[in-house]
Amino acid sequence: MNRTIATITERLEGRAPRAALVLGSGLGALVDEVVDAVRIPYADLPVFPKSGVTGHAGELVAGDLEGSPILMLAGRSHYYEHGNAAAMRPVLEVLAGIGIDQLLLTNAAGSLDAEMAPGSVMLITDHINFSGANPLFGEPTDRRFVGMTEAYDPAMRAAFEAAAKASGTPLHKGVYMWFSGPSFETPAEIRMARVFGANAVGMSTVPEVILARFLGLRAAACSVVTNYAAGMTGNELSHQETKEMAPLGGQRLATILKRIFADRLLDD
Repeated sequence: MNRTIATITERLEGRAPRAALVLGSGLGALVDEVVDAVRIPYADLPVFPKSGVTGHAGELVAGDLEGSPILMLAGRSHYYEHGNAAAMRPVLEVLAGIGIDQLLLTNAAGSLDAEMAPGSVMLITDHINFSGANPLFGEPTDRRFVGMTEAYDPAMRAAFEAAAKASGTPLHKGVYMWFSGPSFETPAEIRMARVFGANAVGMSTVPEVILARFLGLRAAACSVVTNYAAGMTGNELSHQETKEMAPLGGQRLATILKRIFADRLLDD
C-alpha cells in the first residue's frame, strides 16, 4: 500500500488533485482530453486491479481537465470477476492516501423507465444493494457500521445538476440497483426491481460508494444508459450492446463532467 502511494506521489510530480473519476464503459476517451497528463499503468501499481473486462484500459491518468486538476481511473475491478466485493478497497485507500476526498463514479446501466432511453444519463440519487454482498464483510472494527443516508453527496449531486443545466445536457435522476452479474437480469427480476423503486440496474458502483463512505470520501455517481432492461423490448441483452451503446451516453456525460471542472463546481 505505502509503496503504491509513494509511486503515485512521485509520478505526480507535485500535482495534488482532490477529485478522482472512475471511468465506466463509454467514457474511456475522456482521458485523451486531460492536459499535461501523467499516465501510470495499473501494472506499475501493485494494489490496483487487473480488470478482465473488455473496454476497461487499466491505467491511472492525472492532469488538468478544463483547467482543473483531476485524477482518472480508466478501469475498475467488478465483483463478478472474482466474487470479492472489496476488490476496489486497496485502490480507494490509496486515493485517500494521496489526498483525494471527492470520488466521482460512472457506469453503464440498464433503464427501467420507458422515458429514459439508451443514450441517456442518470444521476444516481440512491441505491439498492440487491447483490447481498458488501465490501465491508470481515472488517474487524466498528467503523464497518457506515451510515448510508446521504451516500451520494448532496453538494456533488448539485454540481452535476448545475453543469447539466449550464451545458444544456439532459440529465435524469433515479435509484440504481446493484445486481452481482455477470449474467444479465431476468424480466421477472426487472419487474421486482421496478416495484422496489429502482430506475436503473447495473453491476458496479455500489461497493465503491460503500467503501468511499467508509474511508471518509465524498461520492457522486452517474449511469450511462446502454439498453432497456430485460423484458422491456423483447430483445436479448448482451455485453456487445453495452459496448456499442455506451459511447452515445458517454458523450453526454463527458459534456457534464467537463462543465463541472470548467466551472469549478466541486470547489468548496
